[in-house]
Amino acid sequence: MLRIYSFFVALFLTTLLTAQVQSPSEFLGYEIGTQFSRHSDVVRYFEHVAKNSDLVTYQEYGKTNERRPLTYAVITTSANHSNLENIRKANLEQTGIATGNSGTADKAIVWLSYNVHGNEASSTEASMVTLYELITSKKEWLKDAVIIMDPCVNPDGRDRYANWFNQVASTPYDPAQVAAEHDEPWPGGRPNHYLFDLNRDWAWASQVESQQRLKVYNKWMPHVHVDFHEQGINNPYYFAPAAEPYHEIITDWQMDFQTQIGANHARYFDKEGWLFFTRESFDLLYPSYGDTYPTFMGAIGMTYEQAGHGRAGLGIHTDRGYELTLVDRVAHHKTTGLSTVEISVKNAAKLNSEFKAYFNNNNLKYKSYVLSGNVDNLKALADLMDKHEINYGFASNGKATGFNYTSNGQGSMSYDTAMVISTDQPKGKMVKALFEPDAKLSTPLTYDITAWNLPHAYGLNAVASTSLVRANAASPFKTNITTASTNVAGYIGKWNSLDDAQFLAGLLKEGIRVRFSEQPFVNNGVSYERGSLIITKSDNLGREDFNEVLSTLSRKHNRTLTATTTSFASSGPDFGSSQVKLINPPKIALLKGDATSSLSYGATWYFFEQTLQYPVTSINADKLGRVNLDEFDVLVMPSGWYGSVLNESNLDKVKDFVRGGGKVIALANAVGSLAGKSGFSIKRNTGGSDTEKSDKKENLTPYADRENASTTNFITGSIFKTKVDTTHPMAFGYPDTYYSLKLGSNSYSYLDRGYNVAWIPEEVENVAGFAGETAKGKLSNSLIFGEERMGRGSVIYMVDDPLFRAFWHNGKLFFTNAIFLTNNGKFRL
Repeated sequence: MLRIYSFFVALFLTTLLTAQVQSPSEFLGYEIGTQFSRHSDVVRYFEHVAKNSDLVTYQEYGKTNERRPLTYAVITTSANHSNLENIRKANLEQTGIATGNSGTADKAIVWLSYNVHGNEASSTEASMVTLYELITSKKEWLKDAVIIMDPCVNPDGRDRYANWFNQVASTPYDPAQVAAEHDEPWPGGRPNHYLFDLNRDWAWASQVESQQRLKVYNKWMPHVHVDFHEQGINNPYYFAPAAEPYHEIITDWQMDFQTQIGANHARYFDKEGWLFFTRESFDLLYPSYGDTYPTFMGAIGMTYEQAGHGRAGLGIHTDRGYELTLVDRVAHHKTTGLSTVEISVKNAAKLNSEFKAYFNNNNLKYKSYVLSGNVDNLKALADLMDKHEINYGFASNGKATGFNYTSNGQGSMSYDTAMVISTDQPKGKMVKALFEPDAKLSTPLTYDITAWNLPHAYGLNAVASTSLVRANAASPFKTNITTASTNVAGYIGKWNSLDDAQFLAGLLKEGIRVRFSEQPFVNNGVSYERGSLIITKSDNLGREDFNEVLSTLSRKHNRTLTATTTSFASSGPDFGSSQVKLINPPKIALLKGDATSSLSYGATWYFFEQTLQYPVTSINADKLGRVNLDEFDVLVMPSGWYGSVLNESNLDKVKDFVRGGGKVIALANAVGSLAGKSGFSIKRNTGGSDTEKSDKKENLTPYADRENASTTNFITGSIFKTKVDTTHPMAFGYPDTYYSLKLGSNSYSYLDRGYNVAWIPEEVENVAGFAGETAKGKLSNSLIFGEERMGRGSVIYMVDDPLFRAFWHNGKLFFTNAIFLTNNGKFRL
């Protein structure tokens, strides 16, 4: 009797608390879908629900660059909330990630992520109505589920979009496609503060939003993860199952349950007469998406795509003859969100058993990835592994045999010290995905790049071994302490990593004058390579804080400086030689705006501000004609389309800037804007055989085969082996081989005047990723990085953007060399 009484008391209290919770429309004062809610209003609503319902807890997990809170809600029964820590631990214990005995893992853990692209704004509106439905009409599901809800993954981008729309929209809204409210200005709300696409950043975790989210994700490791998106206005709704190609580590169960989820959604959509499509466009290969990353971590990872995007506003006439409204978009996302929870609850036991089984990695071919090389690059890779809570160790004085990444085939690698990352750990399948030599493709028609392996991205020698390599050596990452002294001629530092570049940037910002050597030299019996930094006492006379600043910065950046009592070299140039050049602390201008790719601009801006931590001035490209370029030493052109900017007058202005000692750095598509222009020697590389040209005349490829046939002209994010002129300052710190990530088929001939610094030789070696035969043929004898002298200055061509998505770590030193070491110019007082 007492048990029945307690049950009714609990039921009464739950009903009372729920009754105090207002719907989103009641709380905000407008019907959801009739306005775009500001992020702060969304936060207020979630706080209101958590305050008034014992089914919801709500907390902040970080802040964005613009100081908006990143938040998540946990939705389950009050009984589950009381036992939440044991539920969480039991889930981790069944995978081997954690040890202990916290109980049986029997709850379905479902994570719903909204609005990773800021201008795909319907999903955050849907998060509020989905939350309300879960704690009112659907609360019976919560007994067997823990729902984690991130209502806005990208608050900065969302508010950029919502605030713009709320400022410009007509009242009532105008559904005409030509209306201004459907023409979002550059850069749009899609990216975050630094204009990164956060849906490509899960694996690389370069952005603060990703870094902070991963800490919570790793704490929970959900069984199902949904990433809510929007697509073009004329497509209806996309949901699982996904398109091919699927990564080979995806299990039959993961694909089967995607199909079950899709069928459940279809029941509701068919009932309402809503159109949808599946198995098209959105594949499961590239590991850095909000569907693939969770999938490779054992979850059922899915993307849901609603028609709309930033163009749709509150309502828009589609080309299909109907009006698409925000109210519609919210209803569709609410339906799939609830449907996902429903079927996950029904399959809670199966989800847990299959989730546990996923973490058995006995069938993986490669048991260990053994990496050696530059210690700074190893440390950078270790930092990335730490973000994903992937285990690694170290081995010493050994030899690994298996697939050799350098020779691109079977071979061996001897090492003094190596990092070992094994697949014999819970996250072994993610290790495989990140380190595998070349991902298998069932079709080259993919949504993103097809190669990303981390040994090449970090410039390391590596072997993938089918044997488990023991790793019990001490970490090679040591803290270096440099104590400056007054009784020296100067200090010498190495130059072969991004860490060295960050140290140099710090010195220059502090006004320390630094030199670098263009030739190898020997000082006090020690050999130094090209690019070595030289900080002399004579260059810094009058700086009473010289020793203090030098000691502080070397400790901050963990750099070892070698003190020398003499500037005399027993071999190579002395400190006063013309081959030991003073580094001009350059004033840098970076173009932005409609002519530029927002992603390329953002990656470059981020590199200067957050990675290099060196000042840069962003200027609007359409104002180039009004800018006094004489105030700058370097002009960086991100990838873009500069046809309207580089008119005859502005082109002459840029050439005058270069002739006077300035430097232009053109990235990716910006190179094409200079190709063939008067005064620039860069030319497109047409290539192609006579057979290919004659085939075009017949044009008999069937309609149904055209898309697949066209892939012969594609390069979809592939890795190519290049040759490097290590004597050129842009290549200082590199060996004679560099692996470049090529994003497309654009090809340029060798420079016939100037310097070809990195290039693809006649024999094209595509080491990973898809490249069509026609496109690959056109890369023969093509430029990757080069410098053309013009008067006293230089134009630097970087055909492959080394700053792309901030993850190709090994390319960043090329860009830094271009800034600081290549044709450095006059010293600016």
